[in-house]
Amino acid sequence: MASSDEPEVTERGLKNEKDEEDKEQKGGFLEKVKDFIHDIGEKIEETIGFGKPTADVTAIHIPKINLEKAEIVVDVLIKNPNPIPIPLIDINYLIESDGRKLVSGLIPDAGTIKAHGEETVKIPVHLIYDDIKSTYDDIEPGSIIPYKVKVDLIVDVPVIGRLTLPLEKNGEIPIPYKPDVDLEKIKFERFSFEETVAVLHLKLENLNDFDLGLNALDYEVWLSDVSIGGAEIKESTTIKKKGISYIDVPITFRPKDFGSALWDMIRGRGTGYTIKGHVDVDTPFGAMKLPISKEGGTTKFKKNKEDGGDDDDDED
Repeated sequence: MASSDEPEVTERGLKNEKDEEDKEQKGGFLEKVKDFIHDIGEKIEETIGFGKPTADVTAIHIPKINLEKAEIVVDVLIKNPNPIPIPLIDINYLIESDGRKLVSGLIPDAGTIKAHGEETVKIPVHLIYDDIKSTYDDIEPGSIIPYKVKVDLIVDVPVIGRLTLPLEKNGEIPIPYKPDVDLEKIKFERFSFEETVAVLHLKLENLNDFDLGLNALDYEVWLSDVSIGGAEIKESTTIKKKGISYIDVPITFRPKDFGSALWDMIRGRGTGYTIKGHVDVDTPFGAMKLPISKEGGTTKFKKNKEDGGDDDDDED
């Protein structure tokens, strides 16, 4: 057989096998390096004590609430297990109701959590009711709506790096509405031109979906656009949600100080009135001072028998 007919022997197969061996050795070496670095990192973390901080929403307070806004304070407890202080870079917060944003914000450079310590960070939030009601038509005054507080704490931990700690908390918040007030009648205890002592029979209607615990009431009364005075009284009663309560309010005035027009009006046993004031109430969401007002109302007068009137509590 001629030399040209002899099979040609190449090193391609051997070269491929060698490349595969080199890759396996190189890959194995890199994996070993990675494992080594990971093990060293864990050893450093165990030795030095670096770890992830933890956080929790421990409480939500409503220090102030009225018809205009609710001031909310979210308490977040942060625990730092590390041997050095860690900076709290940013706090992002969001309050939503049924997936709709009510308010959001950012607090930058929120402080430092001490080494091996814990700290309660307070996040103040203001809910402006006009903004909420103008944005969402279905949120009605007097109602109670669910809410969810979402907080993202961004911290920078040595060795570990920057972390985001997400937190959530659910609750309920009211959209308060002022009570409706009516001066149903005025009953005179002493009726004279020099001094008249009367009792105002007030009807207070609670238009909210929660009870109002009445503690105090201040008021001023106008009869036929003439102020006959006012006062502040302590009164303890509960006005149930969507309920009505009646309050007797004393008042003393001198008809002669207001001229004959007021005197003639009183003798006519009926007139228009205006009443304005405030009620101090307790609610499941905290204390509130709510306004009361009624303009252009009409009331009736009732005199005692000794003053020439009928002392029975009838329709008059």
